[in-house]
Order: sequence, then structure tokens, then C-alpha cells
Amino acid sequence: MILLVETDSDVPLYQQLRDRVVEAIAGGELRAGDSLPTTRQLAADLGINMHTVNKAYDRLRHEGFIRLARRTGAVVVRDPATGPPGEGVAAEWEARARTLLAEAVAQGLPGAEIERRCQAILDGFRAGSDAGSRS
Repeated sequence: MILLVETDSDVPLYQQLRDRVVEAIAGGELRAGDSLPTTRQLAADLGINMHTVNKAYDRLRHEGFIRLARRTGAVVVRDPATGPPGEGVAAEWEARARTLLAEAVAQGLPGAEIERRCQAILDGFRAGSDAGSRS
């Protein structure tokens, strides 16, 4: 798995890291039981501060995607195959999705275009997850 961040983006680096890991999980590149690089290693690989990686990993832990332990490091514990989401996950996700969709509407994207793009993203995640489950 390769994590890429854009150092000149308006999106904070820790958020970019968090987002890339979640996308890798959704796409089947990372599955429950997979280890992530150590914070030191990932920081060195990306040329960023170790505390930035720590913040991203802490968010992922808080959201239930990874487990952090001294001996094993960061390990993925949640993927599409690990069962139904925990209580409140759908409501929290819907609130964030509402804001993203509102941004698209407010910028003038037509509803059909928004739907097409959302469907293409979902289809991409499904294709990645299906490929990962066959290996």
C-alpha cells in the first residue's frame, strides 16, 4: 500500500493520511489484520513530522479502524467484511455526507452529476474489495 499526501493542499496532512487509509480499507488494499507502517517509518517515508502521523493514527483508532499497541504497532481491525457497523456510525456518516453533498449542490453541480460521481466512487470501492477478497 502506498500512501500519498499533498504537502501544498489546504487539507491538513493528518486528515489526508487518515483519508488514504480509510480509502485503502474500503478498496480492499488493507484488510483486518494488516499492519500499517510505524509512525516513525511513515513519517520518514513521507518526509513529514512524526506527530502528524500520530494524529492520523489516533483518529483512525478513535474511529475504530485500527488498533494501536506497543508490541504490534498499528493494525487494521475494521474492514467491509468485519460485519455491520457499530451503533451511530450510519448517522455520523450521513451528517458528513450531507455536508459534502451540500457543497456540491451549492457549487452548482447538477443532481444527476453528483449521483453519477457518487456511484462511480462506490463502484470503484466494490471492485477493489471484490478483487481483495479473491486473493
